[in-house]
Amino acid sequence: MGLDSPSTLKIVATMLLRPLDLFCPTEFPDSSSHARPAVQSGARPHTAGARASQAARRITQSSNHFQVPQRAKMATLGAPTKKHKVTIVGSGNWGSTIAKIIAENTKAHPELFEEEVQMWVYEEEVIIEKDSKHYDPSIGDQPQKLTHIINKYHENVKYLPNIKLPANIIANPSVVDAATNSTVLIFNLPHQFIGRISKQLVGNILPFARGISCIKGVEVTESEISLFSEWIGEGLGIYCGALSGANIANEIAQEKWCETTIAYDPPPVDSRVATPTGPSPSSSTVNLTITPADMPHKDVLGRDSKVRLRAVPSDYPPLDHGLFKTLFYRPYFHVRMVSDVAGVSLGGALKNIVALAAGFVDGRGWGDNAKAAVMRVGLLEMVKFGKEFFGQTVHAGTFTEESCGVADLITSCSGGRNFRCAKMAVERGVSVDEVEATELNGQKLQGTSTAKEVNSFLKAKGREDEYPLFTAVLDILEGRNTVDDIPALLARVDDV
Repeated sequence: MGLDSPSTLKIVATMLLRPLDLFCPTEFPDSSSHARPAVQSGARPHTAGARASQAARRITQSSNHFQVPQRAKMATLGAPTKKHKVTIVGSGNWGSTIAKIIAENTKAHPELFEEEVQMWVYEEEVIIEKDSKHYDPSIGDQPQKLTHIINKYHENVKYLPNIKLPANIIANPSVVDAATNSTVLIFNLPHQFIGRISKQLVGNILPFARGISCIKGVEVTESEISLFSEWIGEGLGIYCGALSGANIANEIAQEKWCETTIAYDPPPVDSRVATPTGPSPSSSTVNLTITPADMPHKDVLGRDSKVRLRAVPSDYPPLDHGLFKTLFYRPYFHVRMVSDVAGVSLGGALKNIVALAAGFVDGRGWGDNAKAAVMRVGLLEMVKFGKEFFGQTVHAGTFTEESCGVADLITSCSGGRNFRCAKMAVERGVSVDEVEATELNGQKLQGTSTAKEVNSFLKAKGREDEYPLFTAVLDILEGRNTVDDIPALLARVDDV
């Protein structure tokens, strides 16, 4: 049998795609209809796997031409021996809630994760009030470090009060120390801090770490749209997915059931199997010259990414959809995994514009029918925007079927801050900016800034007329139109 014969190639393919036959020729799945006779002691095995193994050894000894590339081969050998360390970068209301979820799951799955969860905390001095159960008369009204309070009382008294945090959460004032040797970094902080934190972490994290951004929204300029997950990924030289959904932090912290969406498109470099070519396994041949490590990862626009990723070593459990679902899923926090990072990120940003419109019509007293109409048109424009500017990487179903899309839109148009402030502005006859200044204690609405950024982008592209709801919201915010103009402004939607 020659080295280039079809039978030889078939044997080599068997070596790659069925490694158990190579190392455990006498072990087969339980099946009464396909039972194999046990090999007697001292007898020579006559299984197909054993014959393939013997032939494969002869081939390898006689020629290196068909040897399996080391990276592809090692990815299939042995069980993982290391556990993933998880760090939460951020400790506000949402950050502390996510930390609670993660810490519960690292404790529940010791075979996959280190139990201790580091949580980076922006250090502050906090005074514990007398009516708090944590008030200590010996300390009185003296300020205490927030990290000390969290580690002592297992509660973030400032940002998530009255919620018990798992004891395996360790509050750490040093983001570099918290992230040391972490394979999973979960980012949950205001987007204004991404650049600053990334600069501190560069060169101080594992080169094969992976990230999840829980930061809602996108950055939009006249020339481009940037995802926060890509800011993180490009800044640190790692791959970063995104989490978004109809997720009100306080409700989740109280373990009230909800859903979320995690977008994670596993990089080819992390593949644990040899890469077949061809339309199906039955007709595929194994390409022995191209390994997952040679394949460039794609960015959210489908282009070759600027980041050259390092593979997660095979002695760790694979960082795939299954592992991330295990890390985030709780009985009260259901997780759906998708690969559409751009769609998930856009959903978390664009829904805020629609929520302003819903608040406008609700404040005008037009009722649920009008609000439903606004939500329908808004959802159409969200899908259209994603498909137009991100192409085939965005899937309509991300907006219409997932928590990050329609569910988050419903929540935001029912009681979110953008909805409430827009409604109050119409009821009081004042601007949204005035309501923001008096009602939000210095915080800013995301909807107003997103509406301005998105419309500047659309205008630069000459496309603002194709998005009548997005345009109408900005015109109302800036006084060029009123809420009463919305029906006429949306009358042309059926022609868009």
